Amino acid sequence: MSKTNYTGGQILTDVTPGMKKKHFSLAAMVFFLYCACAGGAFGIESMISSSGPGLTLVLLVLIPIMWAMPIGFYCSELTNLVPVDAGPYVWSKMAFGEFWGFAFGFWLALAMYLTGAAYVVLAVDYIGMFFPLTAVSAFILKAVMIIIFTIINLRGLEEVSIVSTIFCIIILVAFAAVAVVGLANWQYNPMEPFMVEGDNAFSSWGTGIAIGVWMYCGYVVISYLGGEVENPQVIPKGMKIAIIIIAASYILPTLGGIVSTGPWSEWGISLDYSSVLTKNLAPWAGAAFMVAAVIAQCSIFNASITSATRSFIPMAQDNLCPKFLAKLSPNRKVPVIAILLLAVINLVLVNMNFEVLVTILSPVLFVLYVGLGFAFVKLRKDYPVEKRGKLYFVKGKLAPVYIAGGPLIVGAISFLVNGTEYFLLGFIAIIAAIIFYPICKWIYGGLYKKDPELNPINPKTKLAKGDLVRFGMFFLLFGAIAFAGSFFLVWYEGSWGPDYYLETYGSGIMSNFWGMIKIARWGGVVMLVLGVIFFLTGKKCDPVSKED
Repeated sequence: MSKTNYTGGQILTDVTPGMKKKHFSLAAMVFFLYCACAGGAFGIESMISSSGPGLTLVLLVLIPIMWAMPIGFYCSELTNLVPVDAGPYVWSKMAFGEFWGFAFGFWLALAMYLTGAAYVVLAVDYIGMFFPLTAVSAFILKAVMIIIFTIINLRGLEEVSIVSTIFCIIILVAFAAVAVVGLANWQYNPMEPFMVEGDNAFSSWGTGIAIGVWMYCGYVVISYLGGEVENPQVIPKGMKIAIIIIAASYILPTLGGIVSTGPWSEWGISLDYSSVLTKNLAPWAGAAFMVAAVIAQCSIFNASITSATRSFIPMAQDNLCPKFLAKLSPNRKVPVIAILLLAVINLVLVNMNFEVLVTILSPVLFVLYVGLGFAFVKLRKDYPVEKRGKLYFVKGKLAPVYIAGGPLIVGAISFLVNGTEYFLLGFIAIIAAIIFYPICKWIYGGLYKKDPELNPINPKTKLAKGDLVRFGMFFLLFGAIAFAGSFFLVWYEGSWGPDYYLETYGSGIMSNFWGMIKIARWGGVVMLVLGVIFFLTGKKCDPVSKED
């Protein structure tokens, strides 16, 4: 449907014909979102010791308001307007064109495919704390987990939902026990100290925000199932409840842990949530909690398979990646080849160290979540809420400012304070999109192959008309970020960065703080020059259509 003749109602309701739809109850939606987005408060332990107990608690309240709620709002609204699988790809394509749609879809698919196995590794690590594991036995356990959850996903969304519900209840009961036991044994002031003493105030805030934002990521996962949710109107209701439950399951157990265990500086080192139960109840309670920790990692892995394997379906249908990734099984109507392919990839990836990989991909996710906020604003303009009828949308004149502005502020800070090495390495994944797009476009044909009249190409470049201008904007945007970011990082880390990176890495480029700064700065200059060249050439020889 063109933007000019929109008269109301949902659009693109059958992007993936034959996809089996499931009716979600409100409870089932909440449980699925909890497992996909949180799976427990694991990870906040290091936030306490890095930022200070008081600041940790404040950030756990502020970040949902500035980050999680806006993302939940735009995912809910856009999934109701455009109920499709792989929503971020479709939304950004509708808002900004084929290239940006590919970039957003590629980034999120890359992140989900490469980091899902990390949860299997974490689950086996927890098991290894109680039972000695050899390398062989650890791999066998990982393989068994991958096979079990692959089978569940091959059976369909109904089975995934049932497992998510069971896991969610177990996890919530475990963290509720930590909160109750911890608060009942209150001994320490949770706001003393507010921040790590001796640290630069901004450094403490930056570290806490980086960890906190990661803890509140994942809300776009439901948009990857939009075409399979029979009643998308349940999504906004479930999203609001899920965010509140997630925030509570982070704040209350963390508060209970801080006030009952002490010392706060040992959290993430010798203390964790199980310590609350071990110290104040009994060793068996702490062991039981660690079982819940294993279940938590399994719950996130289960949900990640579901979302990751839907990520390429509309892209394949738009001839931007291999067609087999969109092939559905005849009976269950699930992307069977994509699920099996992901299982094989996971079997390989569980043998690798994921810590660096996950953190490298964090900047990509920050860019993606912020960018989707701007896509939301653009689609509101193209498909006015006044014409949508009964479809859910966020009311209020300032809603777009809040929904796009909150993630922009938090995402920009998180991108910059993630660490110089991760700031720099994050550009590898970001720039990969502009490399793979023309390759996929030339090999598979893109939207031109689907509808040449609506999606013309430049006969010289064989890319979509206006892509040279879009490439120019891409390089100008990320070149400016790299260049300006290099100066910020000198101010932020310059006093301690050189010694820290040398001590942490010993040798290589990541051990050389000033070397990384030079790469970021001059890399930014190169991208800015490329941006100007592409933009001016495109304006002259390959202008963007006025409709775009």
